[in-house]
Amino acid sequence: MELVALIPAYREERYIADVVQRCRAQVGRVLVVDDGSGDRTGELAAQAGAELLRHDVNKGKGAAIKTGLRHLVADGVEWIMLLDGDGQHLPEEIARFRAAAEAEPDVRLWLGNRMADTTRMPAIRRATNRFMSWLLSRVCRQRIPDSQCGFRLVHRTIAPRLECETTGFDYESEMLIRLSREGERIGAVPVTTVYRDEVSSIRPAADTVKFFRLIFRYWGK
Repeated sequence: MELVALIPAYREERYIADVVQRCRAQVGRVLVVDDGSGDRTGELAAQAGAELLRHDVNKGKGAAIKTGLRHLVADGVEWIMLLDGDGQHLPEEIARFRAAAEAEPDVRLWLGNRMADTTRMPAIRRATNRFMSWLLSRVCRQRIPDSQCGFRLVHRTIAPRLECETTGFDYESEMLIRLSREGERIGAVPVTTVYRDEVSSIRPAADTVKFFRLIFRYWGK
């Protein structure tokens, strides 16, 4: 099966080259969307062998994913592997998604699940992930074990339906809701929990407000 890695990246110059190189060892082709970083993220990604698209200004993770999806769908790519540029997802585990998709071809969105082993996940994130996943599961009307995981495999046929309104981190939640409401079954693949000393781009107050606005928009519909 044809599979290309898509990495939305914002100020990830510390890890991006390593992530790109390890992805290329797994899938060959890697596309990085530099979301207006202002540092050497794009330069280092290109040097490591990635194709590069750039936003002139920071538009948000969701906007970067949508830019990459449009580009790869236009290229006729069959499967698109989403992962972050900060090293929290192990490219070596892409094979798990490939195996799952080949075993169940009717599932067109596969979501990484870190919740089987949370010993290395900070307690506050573990609690937050469990609560948000429970809430998203209610809205999606199917079980979503780790709604906050950005490690995802997307089939080209559903990518055009992911032109959601959101452009930030809440895009990853709206993706799940929209597809679930359209009858798509979302599969889960066990992945490793990886946390380093990187500074998260998530803004706790602002992004939490966006998340709950999203939930209220779909609740009861």
